[in-house]
Amino acid sequence: MSGASPIDEFESRLSDYVFERSEEGRVVRVGEKETSEQAAIVARYADLFTRATLEEIARGVEAAPDSERERLERLEDACLNGLLAIELAEASDALENAILGTEVSFKEETMPLRSAQAQLAVRESYAERDELGTIIAAASAEHNGERLSLIEHAESLEAELTDQPSAIQRSADLKQIDLYVARDAVGAASDAVTDAYAARCERHLDALLGEQRELAPSSAHVSYIRRLSPLADTYSKERAVDVCLETLGSLGFDLAADQRIRLDLEDRPQKNPRACVIASRPPEIVHLITRAQGGLADYEAFLHEAGHALHYAGCDPALPYTFRGLSRDHALTEIYAFLVESVTREPEWHVRHFGLDEETAKKHADMAFLIETLLFRRYAAKLDSELRFWSNFDAARDHGPVYAELVSTASGFRYPASGYLSDMDSGFYTVDYLRAWIRTAQVRAALRELVGADWWCSKDTGAFLRELFLEGTRPSNEDVGARLGFDAFDTGPLEAELNATS
Repeated sequence: MSGASPIDEFESRLSDYVFERSEEGRVVRVGEKETSEQAAIVARYADLFTRATLEEIARGVEAAPDSERERLERLEDACLNGLLAIELAEASDALENAILGTEVSFKEETMPLRSAQAQLAVRESYAERDELGTIIAAASAEHNGERLSLIEHAESLEAELTDQPSAIQRSADLKQIDLYVARDAVGAASDAVTDAYAARCERHLDALLGEQRELAPSSAHVSYIRRLSPLADTYSKERAVDVCLETLGSLGFDLAADQRIRLDLEDRPQKNPRACVIASRPPEIVHLITRAQGGLADYEAFLHEAGHALHYAGCDPALPYTFRGLSRDHALTEIYAFLVESVTREPEWHVRHFGLDEETAKKHADMAFLIETLLFRRYAAKLDSELRFWSNFDAARDHGPVYAELVSTASGFRYPASGYLSDMDSGFYTVDYLRAWIRTAQVRAALRELVGADWWCSKDTGAFLRELFLEGTRPSNEDVGARLGFDAFDTGPLEAELNATS
C-alpha cells in the first residue's frame, strides 16, 4: 500500500474519473456514439465520492497551511460535484439522450435537432432561417420540463450538501468574486458601447441579412451572421485549418506537430455544432473539436479552441493534477481562447491570409467587431437574466419572458422566451466569459505596449503566453490582470476596443 495520504489518493483516482467521463462526453458530443452512458461511469466511482470523504477534505481545508489550501479547496469542490453526479447522472443521461433522439422536419427533410441547429448558419434564405428557427425552438422547448426538473434536483441537493441555500452566493464563494459587482460593471460597459454597436448594425446588417430583414430579426439569424455567410467564398471551409495553423505558427505555436492536442474536424450528423476543447488528461491528452461549415466563424472557433488547447497542453506536467485539470471556474482559460481568437479582428490578418485590399480588410474586421459586440452585450444581459432567475428560483417556470426581454433588447435580435433554460450554462459560466472579455482586452493593451501593434503575429506574444500556460489552472483570471496593473473590473480597455471606429 502506498504511503500517500487519503486526500492524495482521492486526487489520483479523481484524475481517472475525470478522464473516463471526459472521453465518454467527447464521443457523444462528436457524434461517434448515439447514447450517453455517463451514469455507468459514475456508478463505478461511487466509492470515491461519499459524504464522509467530503467531510474529510473539508477538515483538511480547515487545517491546511496557506500553501496547500487552494489545492484542497478545489478537491473539496470536485468531491461535491462527484456527489452531485452520482445523484444526477441517470437524469442527465436521459436528457442528453432525449435531445440526441429529437428530430425535426423541414422542407420534406427529417434531421437530428443538432443538424438542424447547424443548418441555421448556412441556409441562404432569410425566410427559411426564420421558419427553421421557429421549428428548432419548439423542438428544443419540448425538453424544458426535463431541464428544469434536473436543475431543481441539482439545486436542492447542492444546497443541502453545502449548507448554503443561495446558488448565487455559492458561485460567488467559489469564483471569489461578487457576481452583482460583475453584473453592474459589464452592464455599464454594454451601455457604453450602445452607440458603436448601433452604428455597426447600420453599416453591416443589410449586407449580411439583406435589405428585406426585419428591424429586429429573430435569433435564428445570429449563427448566419457570425459565419459572415455572404463572405463564405472568402473565408472558405477548405482553407480554415491551413490558415489557422499559419496564424498560430506566426505566434510560435506548431499545433500540427503537437502530439498532445488531438484534432477532430469531421462533420457528423449528431456532432454538436458548438466547438469545444475537452482536456481529458492535461497536458498529455487534449481534444480540440470543431464542426466547420465555411465562413469566418470556422476560423474564429478554431483559433478560440486552440487557445484553450494550448493552455491545457502547455501546463507543467509536474504540477499536481488539481492545477492541471481542476479550476474554480473557466475564466482563466477563456482569456487565452479569447486572445487567440481576437487575431481575426486585426485588419492586417485579413490582408495577409485572404489577399484583401486594406479598405476591404478594415470592413471585414469591423464586421468581426460587430459580432464581438453583439456577443458581449448578449452575455451581459444573460448574466443579469441568470441572477434574476436564481434570486427568484421559486418562480423559475415563469422566467422565460424576463430572459427574452433582456437578451433581445441588448442584442437587437428576438430571442424566444422558451430558450431561457437551453441558453443557460451551468455554474454561472456566463460571468466567466464576461471576466475573460474584460481581462483579454487588458492583456491586449499590455501586449501592444510590450510587443507592439503586431502582437498578433509575433513570437514574443507566444513566449508571453507559454510562461502563463506553465502555471496551468492555478492562477485566477483576476491574477493575470493584477500582474499587468489592472483592476478586476476595469472595463476601459474593452470599451475602447468596442467603441473604436474602423
